[in-house]
Amino acid sequence: AYPASGDKWLGMLGMHGLYEANMAMHDCDLMINIGARFDDRITGRIDAFSPGSTQAHIDIDPSSITTVIHVDLPIIGDVGHVLEDLLRIWKARGRKVQREALAEWWAQINKWREVQCLTYENSDKIIKPQYAIERLEALTRDHDRYVTTEVGQHQMWAAQFMGFDAPGHWMTSGGLGTMGYGLPASVGVQMAHPDALVINVAGDASWLMNMQEMGTAVQFRLPVKQFILNNERLGMVRQWQDLLHGGRYSQSWSESLPDFVKMAEAFGCKGRVVSDPGELDAAIQEMIDYDGPFILDVLVEKHENCFPMIPSGQPHNEMLLSPETEAFAAGATLV
Repeated sequence: AYPASGDKWLGMLGMHGLYEANMAMHDCDLMINIGARFDDRITGRIDAFSPGSTQAHIDIDPSSITTVIHVDLPIIGDVGHVLEDLLRIWKARGRKVQREALAEWWAQINKWREVQCLTYENSDKIIKPQYAIERLEALTRDHDRYVTTEVGQHQMWAAQFMGFDAPGHWMTSGGLGTMGYGLPASVGVQMAHPDALVINVAGDASWLMNMQEMGTAVQFRLPVKQFILNNERLGMVRQWQDLLHGGRYSQSWSESLPDFVKMAEAFGCKGRVVSDPGELDAAIQEMIDYDGPFILDVLVEKHENCFPMIPSGQPHNEMLLSPETEAFAAGATLV
């Protein structure tokens, strides 16, 4: 809907959304939802959701409106037609803009941006998962690239650190939480775009849920790239148990993962494992250049948490931020 390279792009909203995006959603005076859901991954606590705003919701399906948030202006219709009418009315009124108020609003947004909510402590000894995604983004963004994901921390880091300038290039199951989605989705995307670079960003646990689809990729000679952030954990489950349940871990780690390189060879494709940050770029480039299905097993720091984070039951302006975040504004909590 809006390119990530644009200067007005604020990033992802919601539970692991960017600080500036969530604060703008909380403090705005007019919110227009265009064909999207007010999902519980976005809203935080319902009674504290954007308390000062007038909310409009445009959707062609009336059952999608006022199911979670009771909006002030429900508009049923095709989004394209509704926006055309909106622009026509605005132009008829002389295209009035409150420039001073908008300048103040963007000044506030820029202050929220200064929090630098995605800051993390990097390492030259172990690959941080955020760094792995940053390098994947840097080395692939100039390609005709499509990205799918599984579900978990890796999914959130991909949403935070990867940018897309055109629709239809980011395929994820969102709030459905469908572990095992990314690999078969990447197969389908590669079939539809045979000359494109198709990457599935995965976690070790999610990827194993539909690993048999590598056989489909090999059979149909589809050069899908499987980029596995391997922390030997169900990372999102472990994070919640760590931060919100006193470190009482249950069913959130694995001591019996397969060798993903040998698994790649068993399927008849190429595999590589990388654990040294200094070798990461070369490993990613090998994956990109290989003319066939490829599994890259990236061994990452096992206890890294994904921030920002809105804890369950909290409003969306009360986020947990990482210890490395140097500054934070009222409403944020430093972990």
